[in-house]
Amino acid sequence: MKKRVISAIVALIIIIPLLIIGGTIFYIAAGILGVIGYNEILHARETKRKLPILMKFIGSLSFILIILSSLSELSILQIDLKIISIITLLILLPLSFSNKKNYNIEDAFYLLASTIFLGISFGLLISIRNMNLSYILYIAVITIMSDTFAHFWGTKIGKHKLCPHVSPNKTIEGAIGGTIMGTLLGTIFYTSVFDYTSVFTVIIISFVLSIIGQCGDLIFSAIKRNYEIKDFGNIMPGHGGILDRLDSILTASIAFIILMNLL
Repeated sequence: MKKRVISAIVALIIIIPLLIIGGTIFYIAAGILGVIGYNEILHARETKRKLPILMKFIGSLSFILIILSSLSELSILQIDLKIISIITLLILLPLSFSNKKNYNIEDAFYLLASTIFLGISFGLLISIRNMNLSYILYIAVITIMSDTFAHFWGTKIGKHKLCPHVSPNKTIEGAIGGTIMGTLLGTIFYTSVFDYTSVFTVIIISFVLSIIGQCGDLIFSAIKRNYEIKDFGNIMPGHGGILDRLDSILTASIAFIILMNLL
């Protein structure tokens, strides 16, 4: 517990000033975190079978390209489809001449999905900060509070397992409690900081972000369970890797941009 607390404090001391400063320094820092997270998800795959070095290199370049292409966009629907198409071809075409023992269809689609999802989510995280620091804080409040209270209520009154094959400790009662508190506190934060036209709309957005954030946690938990690893990394002692800490925020960021463009 002591190691976990110290690690969290150190992380906050580093991250908070970067968030406040923003600009190029934040872009670089977020990009570095993104690259580390991307390597973590590739490492998870390589606990079962190694990926060709060339394909990892292509994937890494593609990941960085998606981040750069999304920086000026406010919607994932506006990201240049030509870039996505080129990346898809670069990752899938080697299947035509590669020995399936070295690079097969499962490798290709794992690499493609990881590259596109993490590239878009980290890119949008940077874009959201560029829009307004308070948007990032809003998403963080919802996801952190949802996770915190889901754990609290799950421990206190949880009886029915939510997804026992993915995350045995999560309960339906915990998820409901986390969603209620994440929605409530997120709504309070948003209405305290921003001008708004409808409290009902803010409640809906906060509710959806809480749900999507928790789903993101389950998605990454499913990946870890599939590859039989406890954490994606150990960059944060007691907390795991970058993806272990940002899984909910990354998925919620995508949902936030979609909702902001629809509502």
